[in-house]
Amino acid sequence: MSVTVTRSNKSSLTIDTPVMPAAGVFGYGDEYRDLIQLEKLGALVTNPVTVSAWSPSSGTRVVPLESGVLVHTGLPNPGLNKVINTYRSMWSRMPIPVVLHLVITNAEEAKRGAARIEEEDSITAVELGIADDLEASEAAKQVAAFVEASEKALIVRLPFGVSADFAEAVIDAGAGAVVLYAPPRGTARDAGGRLVSGRVYSPIVKPLVLRSVGQIVRRVNAPVIGAGGIHSAADARDYLDAGAVAVQVDSLTWINPKMLEIIARDLGGLVITQPLGALPDEWNPGMGETERRRRISDAPTKEDP
Repeated sequence: MSVTVTRSNKSSLTIDTPVMPAAGVFGYGDEYRDLIQLEKLGALVTNPVTVSAWSPSSGTRVVPLESGVLVHTGLPNPGLNKVINTYRSMWSRMPIPVVLHLVITNAEEAKRGAARIEEEDSITAVELGIADDLEASEAAKQVAAFVEASEKALIVRLPFGVSADFAEAVIDAGAGAVVLYAPPRGTARDAGGRLVSGRVYSPIVKPLVLRSVGQIVRRVNAPVIGAGGIHSAADARDYLDAGAVAVQVDSLTWINPKMLEIIARDLGGLVITQPLGALPDEWNPGMGETERRRRISDAPTKEDP
């Protein structure tokens, strides 16, 4: 089940399963590789990377909420060059496409980042993170600057709640697809009594984003990827039913990494509910057809000692 998730401009991104981790929850691909089968995912979306190194935020970084969590990290990373040099070899061996999430602050950084990424065969596509307070016209300038300097397939992750007009502006500037949305920003009081601002990860985000997906899909001439509040295969399917071509899973990956694989198997058409020949009470949620066959082939036969 192959899905093309970007427009066919200079290049396009095609994935085998319409499920991927959201930027910021999956590291650079090494943290979860012993917990899930990466080949079951559609693509790897990396942690956010900036052109120059960024330091972590000070003070409280995580505040539990009644239904979710508020996270403020400051997007720490060693910078684009060091990230590429560190992970290039691993990315080149990945069984799935690598989508580097690039955060830029202006059009000049977009050009510099694009030129550096263009040299790397291990990076299949780029997801550009747009600042929350950016006007649509400035976002379009940054997208156009990136497209001018790179042939890579480009996805743009939009700030939470922006309009269809904003989405159209970045698509007209050359974005091959848009992600709706980056997690919303909020403020909460930490255990020490201080008010902390950060991004909110919660199941309650899903109904809000789902509505926008349905509205924006009808307006724009590019694929839309849904993201926010996905905690089950049914949640992910709701996004596809609303018109999204694929989904990105965020905080569920922290809670139960294996569920990311299960959702990917489900939406990829690999999940079965009961193996052939099983007893009525033998169920294997999330077990794919390929996994079933492997287990059958690995099972000892009567002739085995």
